[in-house]
Amino acid sequence: MDPCGDPAVPGGDCPQTRGPGLQGASGQEGPLQGTCVDSSHSEHEDRNRMSEELIMVVQEMKKYFPAERHTKPSTLDALNYALRCVHSVQANSDFFQSLGPRGAHQADVTVYSLEDLTALASEHTSKNTDTFAAVFSFLSGRLVHISEQAALILNSKRGFLKSVHFVDLLAPQDVRAFYAHTAPTQLPFWNNWTQRASQYECAPAKPFFCRICGGGDREKRHYSPFRILPYLVHVHSSAQPEPEPCCLTLVEKIHSGYEAPRIPVDKRIFTTTHTPGCVFLEVDERAVPLLGYLPQDLIGTSILTYLHPEDRPLMVAIHQKVLKYAGHPPFEHSPVRFCTQNGEYVILDSSWSSFVNPWSRKVSFIIGRHKVRTYCVRGTTRRVTRHSHVEIRGHLRWSIFSPGLWDQTPVIRLAQQTVLPTAPSQ
Repeated sequence: MDPCGDPAVPGGDCPQTRGPGLQGASGQEGPLQGTCVDSSHSEHEDRNRMSEELIMVVQEMKKYFPAERHTKPSTLDALNYALRCVHSVQANSDFFQSLGPRGAHQADVTVYSLEDLTALASEHTSKNTDTFAAVFSFLSGRLVHISEQAALILNSKRGFLKSVHFVDLLAPQDVRAFYAHTAPTQLPFWNNWTQRASQYECAPAKPFFCRICGGGDREKRHYSPFRILPYLVHVHSSAQPEPEPCCLTLVEKIHSGYEAPRIPVDKRIFTTTHTPGCVFLEVDERAVPLLGYLPQDLIGTSILTYLHPEDRPLMVAIHQKVLKYAGHPPFEHSPVRFCTQNGEYVILDSSWSSFVNPWSRKVSFIIGRHKVRTYCVRGTTRRVTRHSHVEIRGHLRWSIFSPGLWDQTPVIRLAQQTVLPTAPSQ
């Protein structure tokens, strides 16, 4: 029997090992026949291996078949179920690929030209002389567009603004906050959300604050606080035919709440949260024109450093009452004097409440709702107000920031106490 015609020949009986008789006079027939045997044998083994693997996979899939079926699933049922699962995964993948980084449908993302940006800027800044629009590239960091009135607001030359990176206009201490709030993956798309609503419409952007200057010598720079609303846009131009991801920012200058146009007395309200150890966690944006600090100036610092030295012991009494009435409605306490950014004090009427961790039964954070009652003027108001921001902070560091002026141990001990359940007041 010709072994080359028998596909079931064992690997050890390969014709190439049976002597030179198979390599006939032509010198070609033997090697071809050996190749035929190897190929057939390899394909046969592959089919057997795939068949065994398929049977194992089907048996494994039957284990994950929906439990509501009372009959034992067949191989065909298992394969059909697996096919439906694959189609479902593919559909979900296609859907999420069509979404933007914040869930906005890509079909809603509009590519803007420079002319479109100019029109957008004019539309949203014409009603407010203290607002301008700036668009900078995420790729290069340079300004792609900036409103005409930006030069006047920043007291700078328009040519200079067009040639700089937007981040170079920021105060160094605000750069970190700027990057944290303008990450492309967390920005909403600019989808004309002010004019229409849609299924995929994103919520308005979350504002943040930075100090910006218009340039000049570093020693002579004057930084002013601005409120910034960031959005994600895609821009194309003649120099950049491919859509370029950019950040569109609406920038509004912040003025003191005590200067014209003043914030009404009944509107001078803001909220804060701080840890039981008196470290700021959150600061309401309404505090900026009332206190002069940006949120990032206060967050992470101790509330005690801003209180008048005579009022710091009041925080012990406030925290004692917080522990006593934890989980109850807010309560009011004695007013406190809070030092503002320029070294003067405001008197705050505050109500306090807390959040208790249900597992540890300890206060997680304390919420303060503050209303500015009066604006106190220190004897050195005129002199201190003229100082720059850095010099003010240096003055305050000497006067009230010294850690040795007041012992914080009582407050720290209170922070470690467990809240005992109390009956609600009648």
